[in-house]
Amino acid sequence: MTYFVGAHVSASGGVDLAPQRAKDIGANAFALFTKNQRQWKAKPLEPKVIANFKKECFKLGFKGNQILPHDSYLINLGHPEEEGLTKSREAFLDEMQRCEQLGIELLNFHPGSHLNKINISDCLARIGESINIALDQTKNVVAVIENTAGQGTNLGFEFEQLAEIIHHVEDKSRVGVCIDTCHAFVAGYDLRTFEACEKTFTAFDEIVGNQYLRAMHLNDAKTDFESRVDRHASLGQGTIGLGAFEYIMQHPQFEGIPLILETTNPDIWDQEIGLLRSFTQEA
Repeated sequence: MTYFVGAHVSASGGVDLAPQRAKDIGANAFALFTKNQRQWKAKPLEPKVIANFKKECFKLGFKGNQILPHDSYLINLGHPEEEGLTKSREAFLDEMQRCEQLGIELLNFHPGSHLNKINISDCLARIGESINIALDQTKNVVAVIENTAGQGTNLGFEFEQLAEIIHHVEDKSRVGVCIDTCHAFVAGYDLRTFEACEKTFTAFDEIVGNQYLRAMHLNDAKTDFESRVDRHASLGQGTIGLGAFEYIMQHPQFEGIPLILETTNPDIWDQEIGLLRSFTQEA
């Protein structure tokens, strides 16, 4: 097994330019947006762009399970109002279909928000139903739920909420979880020591199940433990510290899945990737 380490690289100028940008920073995994993340709609991917993306990935050694696209920030799969829900479901399906076209096996997304208009359980059930609708109309792409920091009315910040969403998904083989270390920490899951990491990831396994861990976002945090405020920091320069990342790079449950940096300084992503690799037992 191998640790797949990378960063969320720019797809400016075309998604087919992203693989080389990842390779340039020494990555063997990467994340990207397949469309503008702040717009509801985008023009369809052109056949030549799709073909070139696949060619570049093959040439540079990126397989479909080493790539972790992120969907639009506008999407709320638990939206309490019919219009917002329909719009979100249509946009999410489009994102899944783009992954399908590009040969990507994962799509990372924030689960949704109740907006103080429906109760939490109803919102979680609605998110599960939204995932089912998209899975029914696509093949091979896994819907990867990202844990959140718990800001505002965002759900998915407790492991129990992630488990409840998965409970509502009919095809369990096509749903997974991405744990963002910054989000977990500010939501109240301690990662500052090896012992704290052991406790947190044991809890994840007991509540959600390690079989659902399909990706991670590796970010330090600018804000305090349990602050519920989502602000990323470069590795070792925040309130989590380097211990969590050393732990992740030495434990086999994190092998074979994309480990993606979303830290705040792209100019040092190559250094951070090197640092993470230096923590592995093989280094």
